[in-house]
Amino acid sequence: MTVGRRQVTFFATCIVDQLYPTVGLAAASLLEQQGVAVDVPDDLLCCGQMAFNAGFRDDAYAVAGRTLEVLRGRGDVVLPSGSCAAMIRHLYHELFAHTPFAAAADELAHRTYELSEYLVDVLGVTDVGARFQGRLTYHDACHGLRFLGLGNQARTLLSGVEGAEVVPLPGCDQCCGFGGLFAVKQANISTAMLEHKLAAIESTLADVLVTGDVSCMTQIAGGLSRRQSTIRARHLAEVLANMVDARQG
Repeated sequence: MTVGRRQVTFFATCIVDQLYPTVGLAAASLLEQQGVAVDVPDDLLCCGQMAFNAGFRDDAYAVAGRTLEVLRGRGDVVLPSGSCAAMIRHLYHELFAHTPFAAAADELAHRTYELSEYLVDVLGVTDVGARFQGRLTYHDACHGLRFLGLGNQARTLLSGVEGAEVVPLPGCDQCCGFGGLFAVKQANISTAMLEHKLAAIESTLADVLVTGDVSCMTQIAGGLSRRQSTIRARHLAEVLANMVDARQG
């Protein structure tokens, strides 16, 4: 390993690990292309967000406490998810307040980044050598937008994709209706929100809807599929790593 080479601990997140491994591979590849040494600990599992949002604070504390220990002293932490990054950056403070882990949670928060944020704001990258012959549109995932202030970073990276026409999405900052357990507990409201989002996406005539969170991607992809739409939903990392074809999705 080159002396002084920047090192990153890559936190793939539960849903990427279990359902979308290609997103994790794409994200790790993008980091490595920038000369970053990427480490993926075998015992890095979950940030605890699901239990935290459901109100099971004791379970969230146990899971997140394990995450704190695994990530201790491992340098910058990068996630392909605004929601999980937001959990660590902003909600670990609440979860671990007035506990022996409070200082560790604060220290971890200051070295945790979402993927596009790390590429653009930390590494200073605007062009990763991506190519796409077609039309792209971008949906802002709620946690990344509202907790982390993301949005411009992804658009900066997409603007550097050779051959792509990036078109604005009406209501790009409006929720797709997923919200984790919200989609289950408030199914009718979630469905109505999704229908509004799908109509906006289809109005762009895009080939691919791009987003930075696989939870939103799952919700939107399911809706587009049920409509038998030709538009496909893909993660930003997949597009930037040249893993998406306009014709094949």
